Amino acid sequence: MDSPRPATTPAPTPPVRRRVGLVGLGSIGVTHARVLAELRSEVELVVVSGGAGTDLAELGWPQATRADPAEILTRCDLDLVVLCGPTPTHAPQTLAALRAGRNVVVEKPLALDVAAAQEIAWEAVQSGLMVSVMAQRRLEPQHLDIKRRLDAGKLGRPLLGETFVHWHRDDAYYRHASWRGRQESGGGSVMNQAVHNIDLLRWFLGAPVEVTAQSATLGHDPSVMSAEDTTVATLRFVSGALGVVVSSTAVRPGDPARLTLRTSTGTIELAHDKVTRWDLPGVPPPPGTPPEGTGPASGAQNPAAIGLAGHRAQWRDILDALREDRPPAVDVTDGVKTVRLLCAIYSAAATGRAVQLHPEP
Repeated sequence: MDSPRPATTPAPTPPVRRRVGLVGLGSIGVTHARVLAELRSEVELVVVSGGAGTDLAELGWPQATRADPAEILTRCDLDLVVLCGPTPTHAPQTLAALRAGRNVVVEKPLALDVAAAQEIAWEAVQSGLMVSVMAQRRLEPQHLDIKRRLDAGKLGRPLLGETFVHWHRDDAYYRHASWRGRQESGGGSVMNQAVHNIDLLRWFLGAPVEVTAQSATLGHDPSVMSAEDTTVATLRFVSGALGVVVSSTAVRPGDPARLTLRTSTGTIELAHDKVTRWDLPGVPPPPGTPPEGTGPASGAQNPAAIGLAGHRAQWRDILDALREDRPPAVDVTDGVKTVRLLCAIYSAAATGRAVQLHPEP
């Protein structure tokens, strides 16, 4: 009698490679292209727009082709479209991609106003497609750890949150792309620079219900910048906690963004990727916090110097979410909530009145 054949283990199924189109190959688009190159076993960057002087081979994608944004948004052979163009293009391009049946990854912010953000959210729900807004700071390990413990009540009751984004951008930065200097295009320091720290503050402390603010253009030539370059805002959260937001692109030389959380049991201070103060008796700090100088760069003086770690972590989550058929860690609803807060800050500064926000669903 023949001896039984040994059982064989099925070969693992290789991951599906998602076909990606990238719109906008400026500095942030280059960041996405480099991260996608690290994930090439799961993605293929098929087509890009913009960045005429950029060598696609140096970014790891020698086979990628170039096309106009309108063509990329409607191509039926793409699984994902990544939108990295100027802020005014985010909402219309996201809607166009959704209506063409594409999942979307869009750089911050989702839209310039709440109505447009809500329209995108409705379209995403109706189509059953993914929209993930880049909020990569949330996925840095120290921030994930703090969020989990805050939500579990292990860090005390939040009392006060403070974020300070003291950055510098020269006039040449605003001349290079005129939308950056216009309020109506989302070019102010709140929407274009402080958005990530404002998003983190709301994520940590919950829904804001009242906002006051003052803003001014203090450090730039009015002929190149009509938007605010400096804003101070105060927030009241549904929990009763208070918050302070200070943003500027007028201060020299520019420092890493800071965020401080003060709770009923102690204080946490964050300077970009580093936990610089952990004063919570009996509570250990987050494990694995990056040592000095090893985490992502801050972008305080150079907008291109932001590193890849945060984008890498969010792209890892996006690809896992598609494979597992679940929402991403940062979805379209998160994008809407952040736009609502950004617009409330601008409205409060413009009117000199407190803006009341309905509690978030």
